[in-house]
Amino acid sequence: MSESNRDPFRVAAVQMVSTPQPAQNYEAAQRLVRDAARQGAKMVLLPEYWPVMGMRDTDKLALAERDGGEIQMQMAAMARDNAVWLIGGTLPLATADAGKVLNTTQVYNPQGEMVAHYDKIHLFSFTHGEEHYDEARTIEYGADVKTFDAPFGRVGLSICYDLRFPELYRAMGDCALMVVPAAFTYTTGQAHWELLLRARAIENQCYVLASAQGGKHANGRRTWGHSMLIDPWGEIKSVLPEGEGLAIGDIDPHRLQYVREILPALRHRKL
Repeated sequence: MSESNRDPFRVAAVQMVSTPQPAQNYEAAQRLVRDAARQGAKMVLLPEYWPVMGMRDTDKLALAERDGGEIQMQMAAMARDNAVWLIGGTLPLATADAGKVLNTTQVYNPQGEMVAHYDKIHLFSFTHGEEHYDEARTIEYGADVKTFDAPFGRVGLSICYDLRFPELYRAMGDCALMVVPAAFTYTTGQAHWELLLRARAIENQCYVLASAQGGKHANGRRTWGHSMLIDPWGEIKSVLPEGEGLAIGDIDPHRLQYVREILPALRHRKL
């Protein structure tokens, strides 16, 4: 790594309270990405389901895109217009099954070119009183672990419920940053969100950037929020509890190296 690539690299997690109206969500995302760029962010992460939080699980089927759809054009423009790396939360991509989509993260470079994508592997289901979720009814399982190379090092891609499966993060290899766009429920988020994020940072000795939905949605769902940046020691460097806004901070390659030198846990692995 060159010395210029060892300088701090500012990143931001966008927190939204997405609505059933894509145009409203596009406007909110554009505004928040611009704000992140004005504050010096060079990489911006959007939350899961940022383009739409429908009234019903099936609403996203009508928005399912193939190459070059409106959501993808919006993300490419946000990356290009703000000269940032944009990790685009998730969007619904069409599959051979008209009743299901892929829940996909796409990564755009500062020129607005898509350079990586990841299809969510682990699909959430939860039943607790009146709360009931089953993503597999409308989403097709992804299959492949994905990373990409950023100026400061490798970035591992994951989505929401993936956070509960540490073997996925191990399979990413040596990452400087792992990202988690999410729409955690209030119930599960209050119990486990911060704990799991800090564990992934500590056990992989890397930064974790998590971008969440955070508030009460038109469909009645309440999401936990608490978008945050966590360093390789497990310290929370920035957090936004609820509502629209940003969690923003720096990836510091020197901090990454220091943590791995004083406690070389990654080199001590036996399995």
